[in-house]
Amino acid sequence: MRLTDFWERMRAHFGAGYADSFARDHVMSELGGRTVHEALAEGRDAKEVWRVVCAVMDVPAERR
Repeated sequence: MRLTDFWERMRAHFGAGYADSFARDHVMSELGGRTVHEALAEGRDAKEVWRVVCAVMDVPAERR
């Protein structure tokens, strides 16, 4: 998954105003105690990070 696709999905689920805030502030144990931004900056695969977001935030199947 490209980062552009990842961010489009984040905005589609959380809204344009909240997606970045969530990605900066929400620490997830499934990402090793990191935020989305930290995990991506460390080189984690965007598809893997999206799957974690979907699981943690119970993203509906049609948006996954």
